[in-house]
Amino acid sequence: MSTTAPTSVSTGKPATPMSRPSALNLSRTTATATRVLRQLRHDPRTIALMILIPCVMLVLLRYVFDGSPLTFDSIGASLLGIFPLITMFLVTSIATLRERTSGTLERLLAMPLGKGDLIAGYALAFGALAIVQSALATGLAVWFLGLDVVGSPWLLLLVALLDALLGTALGLFVSAFAASEYQAVQFMPAVIFPQLLLCGLFTPRPNMHPALEAVSDVLPMSYAVDGMNEVLKHTDMTADFVRDALIVAGCALLVLTLGAATLRRRTA
Repeated sequence: MSTTAPTSVSTGKPATPMSRPSALNLSRTTATATRVLRQLRHDPRTIALMILIPCVMLVLLRYVFDGSPLTFDSIGASLLGIFPLITMFLVTSIATLRERTSGTLERLLAMPLGKGDLIAGYALAFGALAIVQSALATGLAVWFLGLDVVGSPWLLLLVALLDALLGTALGLFVSAFAASEYQAVQFMPAVIFPQLLLCGLFTPRPNMHPALEAVSDVLPMSYAVDGMNEVLKHTDMTADFVRDALIVAGCALLVLTLGAATLRRRTA
């Protein structure tokens, strides 16, 4: 009796399906995160982009409004959350796509490694860098650039970190739909810019056209800006701040779940 494994009609290769792990595994997740961090350690330009660019943008913003410090106070907190989101989105989407196009992702998924483990590992690695990025940007804005906030700087740090994690999640998600790094960059105008325009940074959301206000109500960046504004106005943690922070965190978790569901071995 022949024991030859069945072959795939489309590829002619042996079809040896491997049962995928059904639940997240801590050791597989941390191993993936360690591998990603080890690779990033040898890419100083990427690390500089993630950690230093938000700080540089805040310094630039502070001295653009050097003659109008109240303007910096009014928008600096919001941009403290927006800058990390944008940089983490850009770096994460490109880094993940690079692993897919190089064949690394295909080799990893041939191992007993679930998609959830892979996405969680990436999120954990980039999340660790997001903590450093958010801490540096918050400390710089509050203690060196003189950002005047009524509430606790730790609440600013919390929202900035949640924004960076949201950017990481969005970057992992959109990388599944890009065929090249150029296409990954093109997703920024489609995913980030509309949120930037509708988040309430330029004008209060209630002042917008009702249709645009309704759209802004479902965009996570709107709640990130609202959370920052709560810290600017109130000394204590308010119910609105807790709501905004939970919405941003929930959106990040939802997008990560979608990213795991849409993860493919290679880009067509």
